[in-house]
Amino acid sequence: MEFVIEQGKQPHHECSTLLLPALSIGNVGQLAMDLLVSSMKAERIGYLDDPFVLPCVGNDAYGPIPCGDLALPLEAYQSSSSRLTLLQQRSPVVKGRMVEFANNLANFAAASGKKHVVLLSSLDFGKWQKIDMSSGLQIHYLSSVNPDGRDDHCEQLGWKRLQEYNPAQRCWKYLSTLAEGNTMLESNLPFEDELEDEDYYPSLPFAALFSCLKAKGLKVTCLLCYCSEGDNIQDAFQLAEAACRLLGINSSTFPGNGSGGWVIPFSWQTVYGPPPDMSIF
Repeated sequence: MEFVIEQGKQPHHECSTLLLPALSIGNVGQLAMDLLVSSMKAERIGYLDDPFVLPCVGNDAYGPIPCGDLALPLEAYQSSSSRLTLLQQRSPVVKGRMVEFANNLANFAAASGKKHVVLLSSLDFGKWQKIDMSSGLQIHYLSSVNPDGRDDHCEQLGWKRLQEYNPAQRCWKYLSTLAEGNTMLESNLPFEDELEDEDYYPSLPFAALFSCLKAKGLKVTCLLCYCSEGDNIQDAFQLAEAACRLLGINSSTFPGNGSGGWVIPFSWQTVYGPPPDMSIF
C-alpha cells in the first residue's frame, strides 16, 4: 500500500486517531464517513493506492462547484482541530483478498504513528438474534482493550458489546492467527458453502480489519449498527454521532446546513433520487 501525499499538503503528526469505514450492507460506514468529512471541513491530504482495492473514479463528493478534483478509491483527509485522520473507501476489496488488504492497511496505520483506529460499519438486520428496538437504533461495539471485546468507555456511553464476538470461535481464531503472520492455515478455513450462522460476523470486512490492526498493537474500536439495504441515511447520522461521542467531539458545533450542526454532503442530493409522489398512496 502506497500513500501519495497531494502537492503542498503535509500530514500532521498530532492526528493520532484514524477513522475509516468497513464496507458492508447498506454502505452505512461510508455514508457516515462522508458526513464526518463534510461536517468537519476535513482537508484531503492524499490518497492510498492498494492492489487489492478495485479502481474507481468520480466527481468530488463534497463541493457544489466543479473544481476538477476527482474522487478516488481510498482518500485520506485530516481535521487538525479534532486531531483526526479520516480515510474514505469508495470501492470494494477484490474478492478473497480482504485479509491482505487489512494487513496492508494495518501496516500503514502503524507506520504513520496512529494510536487509535475507529472502524464504522453495519450488520445485516436479518442476522440479529436478540432484537431490542425499545430505545431506537442501537450502537454495538467491539474493542481491542480487553480480550472479550469489552470497553468500559463504550459501556458508559450506553452501547452494547457485540455478543457474537468469541475469540475462541474457529473463524475469529483463524483471522487472529493470519493477522499475526501465520499464512499456513488455508486448509483450516471453511468454504463459503460450509459457513454456519456463527461464522457470519468474522466473515465481514470489519472483522479482518479489527484482527490485523489489533495484531499491530493498535487500539481498535468498531462501532456497528444493524440495518437493511435501502435508504440508510438516518443510520449514517446515528453512526457518525456515535463516532463523535466516542472521541469527545460535539457535533452541534459543526457549521451545518442540516439538523444538529451536520453538513450534508453535496453528493447526497442524488444518492437515492427524488422522493416518491405521495399522491399515489
